[in-house]
Parts: sequence; C-alpha cells; structure tokens
Amino acid sequence: MCHCFHLFCYIKRQARTQKTPLQQLVFSSPQFEEEEASHLSFHSNMACHLRSMSVPSSPCSNQTNVEEQLRSLKATVSSPSTTIGTMVDGLSKLSSIYSCINELSHQRQQRKAVEEELDRSLVLIDLCNAMQESFMELKACVQEMQLLLKRGDNVAVQAKVLSYTRSAKKAQKQIKRVSSKSASDNEGCRVIKLLAEAREIAVSMLETTVHLLSKQIAMPSSSKWSLISKAFQKKRVVCEEEQLQELELDIVDLESGVEALFRRLIQSRVSLLNTLSL
Repeated sequence: MCHCFHLFCYIKRQARTQKTPLQQLVFSSPQFEEEEASHLSFHSNMACHLRSMSVPSSPCSNQTNVEEQLRSLKATVSSPSTTIGTMVDGLSKLSSIYSCINELSHQRQQRKAVEEELDRSLVLIDLCNAMQESFMELKACVQEMQLLLKRGDNVAVQAKVLSYTRSAKKAQKQIKRVSSKSASDNEGCRVIKLLAEAREIAVSMLETTVHLLSKQIAMPSSSKWSLISKAFQKKRVVCEEEQLQELELDIVDLESGVEALFRRLIQSRVSLLNTLSL
C-alpha cells in the first residue's frame, strides 16, 4: 500500500513538471523500476482517474447524454465572456460529440431524412475546409506583421493589418452564406436531430471564432505613431510582438481543431451512408 502511495505521488509530480499525459510518462527513477512492473495495473487505472478529473469524459451511452453535452457546449460558446481559448476547447468537445453520435447511428434510419442530412453535412464539410484556408491566410498575415514590426516598418504593418482584416471579413461572409443552407427543419429521426443541432452549433462556433479573430488586432495610425516617443514605441512594439506570437499560436490551435472536426464529419457521413444499406 505504501508503494502505491509513493507511486501515486511520483505520477502527480511528473505530470506537473513535464506537462505530459500521465499515460505517456517514462519512469526513469531507479526506485520505481521494480514497482512499475508489479503495479502496472494500478498505474494505468490511476492515470485514467487523474486524467478524468482534469478533463471530463464524454459518455456516449445514450441520446440523453449527447443532448446534455450539446446543451452544455451551446451555453459555453454562447457566453459573452467567450474567448478564442473557449472556441479551441469547444471544437475539441464538438469532435467528441460527433463521435458519440456516430456510435448511436449504427441502426436503420429513415431514408429520406438520411439523404437530406447527407446533403447538409456537405455544407459544413465545405465550410470547415474554407475555414482552414482562412486560418492559413490569417496566420500568414500575423507572421508577416511580426517581421515588419521587428524592422520598424510601421506603414507596411498597417497595410498588413488591413490585409488581415479583409481576410477575416471574407471568412465571415463565407459563414453567412452557408448558415441558411446548413439549417434543418427535420423533426424525424433522433440521430438526425442530434446531427442537425451539432451542425448548428458548429456553424455558430465558427462564426464566433472568426469574429473574435477579427477583433484581435488594432494598430495606431501613422500620425499617432509619430507622436509616441521612440523609447515608448520600442516597448510597445515588443508588447505587440508578444501578442502577435500568442495570436499565431491561437490560430494554429484553431486550425488543428477545425481539422479534427473535419475528420469527424467525414466519419459521420460514412456512418450515415452505411445506414442506407441496413
């Protein structure tokens, strides 16, 4: 029992210092080499327990659980205090929810409802693909801004800010064009209704995400730059470089989140197609 307690404490220390998933920790300490083999089962179970405390699992046992997850996600991403970080976490959660819905769809569905859902799913798949391209454009703008700031080329920076803003507005227009096409009035199959609600949340999340990105950058005009002392300007540039680096990392996370959602949508579409052959 004492060995188990020491092993548990060691796992927690490693998790805090290395910031890696518990199941990926490599025990190199000699005092644990022998205990690792005898307590492998305990290690696995405890790792899963600790991981579940920090990241709640997404049960897929029945429709009610999925509905609760969808309601919770919708409330979270609709909050006035929503941030880009919230959206990144939300995209991950939505991907998990789609996985749960896929598990519920392995049974015969109404053919007409399935065919309509297949058409609407393509709209969201295309939108995710378009958003990935938009995020790449925004990320490129941010990277170029960082280089221009280091060079002190304020005029070029402002031009790049305008380019960033145009890219964000273009993405917003793309979302608005498809939002009506992705809507569903189907009141039939339970699984289809879950997919319709998930799709509605996905479109809303992407719209909010682009809106948040469009508000991340605001640079002073040329005249205002000329009124700022050189010393203060230098500090401001350093601050803005750090902010741009953070924004770039946020966009990278969003790219990964949308890519994961894209893959889940493809899997969902395959599951639906399989139901037609049941």
